[in-house]
Amino acid sequence: MKNALVIGAAISGIGAARLLNKYGYTVYLTDSKSIAGKEELEKEGILCFENGHPDHLKEHTYDLIVKNPGIPYRVPFVKHFTDLGYKMYNEMEIACRFSKGMRIAAVTGTNGKTTTATLLGAILEANSPYGVTAGNMGVSLCDIVRDDLNARKDVGLEIAALQLIGTETFHPHAAVIMNLTPDHLDYFGTLDNYYHAKTLIYRNMDPGDTFFYNDDDPVIKEYCTDIPCRVVKFSTDRTDTELRAENGKVMLGDVCLFETKDLHIPGKHNLQNAMVAAGMAYCMDVPTDVIQHVIANFKGVEHRIEYTATIRGVRYYNDSKGTNPDATIVALKAFDEPIHLLAGGYDKKLPFDSLKPYLPKIKQMYIFGATKPALKELDPRALEFDNMEEAIHAAYENAKEGEVVLLSPACASWDQFPNYEVRGKEFKEIVRALQPKEG
Repeated sequence: MKNALVIGAAISGIGAARLLNKYGYTVYLTDSKSIAGKEELEKEGILCFENGHPDHLKEHTYDLIVKNPGIPYRVPFVKHFTDLGYKMYNEMEIACRFSKGMRIAAVTGTNGKTTTATLLGAILEANSPYGVTAGNMGVSLCDIVRDDLNARKDVGLEIAALQLIGTETFHPHAAVIMNLTPDHLDYFGTLDNYYHAKTLIYRNMDPGDTFFYNDDDPVIKEYCTDIPCRVVKFSTDRTDTELRAENGKVMLGDVCLFETKDLHIPGKHNLQNAMVAAGMAYCMDVPTDVIQHVIANFKGVEHRIEYTATIRGVRYYNDSKGTNPDATIVALKAFDEPIHLLAGGYDKKLPFDSLKPYLPKIKQMYIFGATKPALKELDPRALEFDNMEEAIHAAYENAKEGEVVLLSPACASWDQFPNYEVRGKEFKEIVRALQPKEG
């Protein structure tokens, strides 16, 4: 019997462990914290080790090692195995190796990938019972294919750079890098490493596949070279690309994918997200009438410039997924009204200089978390708080009718929250609790 070690028991790790266990592997699942559903996993035959990685796991030999992408390679337990020459795979790679009936439309990029992949997945799901949404949004690809490896699946997949470096046979039918801007320097060390990791998305594609190429992004032009498949260029600034917006319509060649008036999520960036999702869906054989119906009914993604409430004439928006400065810039561009910006969080070692040109759009900044000193240096007028709740209450007191309160932290959440979802949900709860004050 083959042995598999799975390091990290989050959704993806548990998904990989269950698939490998079902198809003949002895699976050792280990996590530095407690393992959710441990008893059920052990009933299935998975060997679980929680609250640390016991040394005796180093004594086995393994046919596969699967690592949660968020666990750095410098962690001693991981480094032990890489020093021995083991490769570290992730659960998406495992799913691709086992599944025989899966076609993937894969979305990566620094910003915009969640909205694009969510919309793409919604279109695929509306088109047929084979359509599914998975990946970095919290759905394990292994879970989707485990019950029937031969079943047809058309997958709208969000995949991050951290996941791409753990893939080897990953082969999407359609793929895109939405954009490339600085992020994850804490993990990759250099921007060059980060950008090159993103380009792995197309390394196994062939002439029958399609890569969507952002012709507006200079970094894409620098790093995305030697693409081994059909390339479809897109632009929201020009009309000379194959995928484009002109005369109120989004066109792919001479095919109208949808009319721009039917898109109800704000901002030029969301037009780009919808263009790409529609184009990729069309390459996955989805008819234009299905694409148009889904786009007309799409309300956006939770935690991404998500309307939360209007209180005393002030609109509140949750952009907790704005985890880097460029994502926050996108959010700031979406509004013409004066903005009360709530920002701060875990320090990913990213500079905030790119926010400087947008300071005039910010009437007042409210900062919290580990990056307070850097944000205060950016904007000496910024008001400092111990936590997000205090910042929200201050913005509530200061904002005037017709203005906007925007949570777009420009930082990850990990200093004060488990993830950006928890941060966004807490923002919404606090804001909605303010409404009774209106009397």
